[in-house]
Amino acid sequence: MENFFWVVIGMLAVTYLARLVPMLVLSRMEIPEGFRRWLRFVPVAVLSALLVPNILLQNGSLALRLDNTYLLAAVPTLIVAARFKNIFLTVLCGIICLMLIRLAFGMP
Repeated sequence: MENFFWVVIGMLAVTYLARLVPMLVLSRMEIPEGFRRWLRFVPVAVLSALLVPNILLQNGSLALRLDNTYLLAAVPTLIVAARFKNIFLTVLCGIICLMLIRLAFGMP
């Protein structure tokens, strides 16, 4: 149990320092507008890189089929995301769509 405590403390320190150091360094610098504009796309790019493989691939192959529940749920979710630009509504829409699709097809 003692090792677990130190592992958690270590992870906390690494996570905190990884955020604190750039913040301290960049707070003293003037960041160009073009770079700030570019930084706004980083969260979207990272989220897309994490989600798209899970949506489009099943068992290592491309799954553009109607039995791909993730793909079916992604369509209305993308529409809600584009329309409202609200992460809460987007996530809520994705969860509800996936639940409804699974209930309609009798999937767990």
